[in-house]
Amino acid sequence: MADVGFARAQQKVPMWSPELRRGLSRVLALTVLLTAALVVAAPAQAADNLVQNPSGEALTSGFPNCFEKAGFGTNTFTIGTTTDAHTGSVATKVSITAITSGDRKVTMARTAACAPTVTAGRQYDLSVWYKSTTVAAAMTVFRHDATAGWQYWTDLATLAATSTYAQKTVRTPPLPTGTDQIVWGLSLYGTGTLITDDYSMVDATALPPTPTCTAGVACTKGQWQVMPYQSQVRGIHAVVLQNGKILLVAGSGNDTAAFRAGTFKTAVYDPATGTFTNVTTPEDLFCAGHVQLADGKVLVMGGNKQYPTADGTSGFKGLKSSYLFDPATNAYTKINAMTAGHWYPSATVLGNGDVISLGGLGEDSKGTAFTEYYKASEKRWLAWNEVKQTWKWWGLYPTMVLMQDGRLFYTGSHTFGAGLAGSGASIYDYNAKTITDVPGLQNKDYRDQSMSVMLPPAQDQRVMTIGGGNGHTNVDANRLTDIIDLKAASPTYKPGPLIPQGTLTGGVAQSGDQGKMYVSAVLLPDGTVFETGGALHNRADPVYEASIFDPISNTFRPRMATDPVPRSYHSSAFLLPDGRVMAIGENPGNGTFDMRISVYSPPYLFQGTRPVIQSVAATNWAYGSTQKITVSAPVVRASLIRPAAVTHSSDPNQRFVELPMTVSGNTIGLNVTSNPNIAPPGWYMLFVHGANGVPSVAKWVKLG
Repeated sequence: MADVGFARAQQKVPMWSPELRRGLSRVLALTVLLTAALVVAAPAQAADNLVQNPSGEALTSGFPNCFEKAGFGTNTFTIGTTTDAHTGSVATKVSITAITSGDRKVTMARTAACAPTVTAGRQYDLSVWYKSTTVAAAMTVFRHDATAGWQYWTDLATLAATSTYAQKTVRTPPLPTGTDQIVWGLSLYGTGTLITDDYSMVDATALPPTPTCTAGVACTKGQWQVMPYQSQVRGIHAVVLQNGKILLVAGSGNDTAAFRAGTFKTAVYDPATGTFTNVTTPEDLFCAGHVQLADGKVLVMGGNKQYPTADGTSGFKGLKSSYLFDPATNAYTKINAMTAGHWYPSATVLGNGDVISLGGLGEDSKGTAFTEYYKASEKRWLAWNEVKQTWKWWGLYPTMVLMQDGRLFYTGSHTFGAGLAGSGASIYDYNAKTITDVPGLQNKDYRDQSMSVMLPPAQDQRVMTIGGGNGHTNVDANRLTDIIDLKAASPTYKPGPLIPQGTLTGGVAQSGDQGKMYVSAVLLPDGTVFETGGALHNRADPVYEASIFDPISNTFRPRMATDPVPRSYHSSAFLLPDGRVMAIGENPGNGTFDMRISVYSPPYLFQGTRPVIQSVAATNWAYGSTQKITVSAPVVRASLIRPAAVTHSSDPNQRFVELPMTVSGNTIGLNVTSNPNIAPPGWYMLFVHGANGVPSVAKWVKLG
């Protein structure tokens, strides 16, 4: 039987990190539609153990029946049995004395007779007693797909070292459609010895409660509210801060008169009070790049040095300047400049907390080919000759998504005009200085101000690109979506479902292939994606349409409630810590700017009582750790969502990270990924949600 090592080798996943060695699959995601919701109940004491030969006492050729030796890579190992058992006289023992790559493990046998039979959509508590001389151990799960056969699923949790027997119990996410059997065991991926005994697997699910929504149409469509006050700045850029407030950056706000007057604006908006705090803004940060750092400060890079000249001889020029915004003081601090000017640059945080910025226009109004690298530990931009340069111009606001192996995926989403030469999407390896085209993106030259998002959960490594047009030709924007699995041996975009259609001004229905550009896509705490806003043409003809995309079924739920405010150019939508979505901005071709603020309450907020995170044992979380929380009622899911830093339909750092749970009544252990490329260091919103699909209000935790 082929081992997981073959699949990993095909996926070209580096071997230097536990989760990178194992890859991650899309099946951590779960559906939370009310029609399929599951209530997680503490399993009864008499629940049937689904594991065959759970204590390993029955042997064949000296090894426990229904268990098998597995692993891959280059390592020196032994796998066998020992009399140092938790109960009885037999336990399994794995030892690694030298390792270059890979792992070794004991799992249940991947056969029809031995593998526990499961039901898709249900959750199971997996439990094992173990001893380990090392922390380089993890609970590894495989799933059998009725069509695709056996495949690696995930590492649910890493393990602590212990010289005496300890029990590890983890609840699976609901199993995905098509799963009929699973097997699991403990993997050793470093030098040391791991002993296991007394496996248990019990069903931990029950039927959902009867829905209780009494809010009428909001039960299925959600509801918008336009705030009774307006924004005090043009919200060109929006960043959700770790104190729950919103940084709104306008700079000159696409207003040449404000630029000439040196009137540059920033404000911090408090959704709880509806108040704005003005922030002194040193330069024109209009169309800058921005990203949140591990300490919660916001790194702002570039911006507007000059508007186009009246005679058309010179276009926009980019700033070299860079600043740190501190939420504790509501102030900008200038740091060293970048090598070149950047107007419309990208900004992607890496797994080590550093930042790569690419693209935009320079001080000469031409495309900037310099790669800029911010070294977080030194709080500075590296000089150009300290950076691994490829001398490629990536366009304006190129969406660069961090992959689980540390490379960057250019999704093909960008701003203004046609796509770049090539297939329209590519994988960029900064360390190797290589760029590899990725095929499959539909109509690559018509993805101007499309939006790309890493679908929940980030462990799945699936990216979706939505809509777009072409600001130069100004044809009708399209309805296209494309989805790519970055874990595949040869990642290729495949067509996704078409964006649902809406109406134009006056209620005229869209027809034919009409879609939208300037689209917003927001990750929701129930693991879905809210798609809203946009326009049919460049800075004209707003589209009133919103939908919710389900990554499990790969379908849209159309006809959600629509924002009564038009949201096209210079608009953004983003998740608030209370589970609502805020939308700002609208800058049509006549130069006006809509200052109204809209807030959307998704359908889940009308389905009943919200669970409450009553306590969080620690605010600072280490990778690979188990973090304890208490909740007010049983919950079925926990996740981390990185707060938004969005502009121009671009937020490449937005991600939803699954937290597999260990459940003991209302005390929950949350198993944190050990791969910082899955969840780069920084502040995150921690959500849990109940069986009715309703999320808690988030708690803020700092990862890394």
